[in-house]
Amino acid sequence: MNYKGLTLTLLLTGSILISKAQTVNPRPLTIDEYKKAQTYTIADLDKDTYVKFDNAYVLDRYEGRKPYFVTGADGLKKRIDLYKLVAKEGMQEIGLMVFYTNEKGKLYKALVPDFTADAKVWAQYFQDIDDINKVETNFILKLSYILSKELSFQQYKILNGGKDMKEESATYGNDICFPGEELVTMASGAKKQLKDVKSGDAVITIDPVTKIASAVKVKELTTHEAKNYALTRLVLVSAKTKTTKAGYNVLLNSKVLQATPNHPMLTKQGNQKIGDIAQGQQVLCLNEQTGKYEPYTVLIKCEQAGGTQKVYNIVADGGSTLLMNGVMVMQK
Repeated sequence: MNYKGLTLTLLLTGSILISKAQTVNPRPLTIDEYKKAQTYTIADLDKDTYVKFDNAYVLDRYEGRKPYFVTGADGLKKRIDLYKLVAKEGMQEIGLMVFYTNEKGKLYKALVPDFTADAKVWAQYFQDIDDINKVETNFILKLSYILSKELSFQQYKILNGGKDMKEESATYGNDICFPGEELVTMASGAKKQLKDVKSGDAVITIDPVTKIASAVKVKELTTHEAKNYALTRLVLVSAKTKTTKAGYNVLLNSKVLQATPNHPMLTKQGNQKIGDIAQGQQVLCLNEQTGKYEPYTVLIKCEQAGGTQKVYNIVADGGSTLLMNGVMVMQK
């Protein structure tokens, strides 16, 4: 499957699952409704969260989300706002409207149909986003990224039994960080809570290839506003077994690390987001007993709301890694 085909499939699959998670008794979006909704617009995307049209339809801000701002390798910032298209009769959610504003203020609209829509509607949708992509570079790629994030969020809700997530729901924003209580290894070898690290402090960085540790200065401790962040929690173990006449001697070490799901980690399979790491994979950790950096295996992985709190990230003046709770993590 080529890149374009893969992207379109992802969009289709993501849209289907998002719709399934939200809609109890869906009805299809018709082609006439699809075309009519393309004429709907939001006067103020910052303020208008619930707008009625024709006394028959509503655009309701999806999950109360703030807009996404996506900056690509070209340095151009795009804004993406999501609204549920709701038919007032029966309050049926029949689509997901995407408002995409480029760096020049040009607005593009895409309407992702509900999964019950017929092939004619889906064909029109794919044709429309393909047309936009021809004039707005990487439009489909950015749309795919946002829909994938929302699919991940809906899967998270499903894993929580489909209950009301108003209290438990967590944000999957763009912040790449750790809770403040995680312990950073300083150049002295001492441990310091992340929230207490200051500019000018010296921390340990490890060369991923040579595994040689060195000290780098902290340029800045980035602090993100308190939210109910989703956190991925890894329990990592290292077990060495020695067979003796009396039985098996097991030397067991363990570590626990929490981070927002999008924080990068280095595994044997390469650089991955912590949320994408699977049980059984290996992550490099400091074994305090041997003083060496050794692979630890992911024994348990879970993802949950971390409660309303600030999260933090260190910006250092060198190196590519840090040591958090004894686990090697990549710098942002």
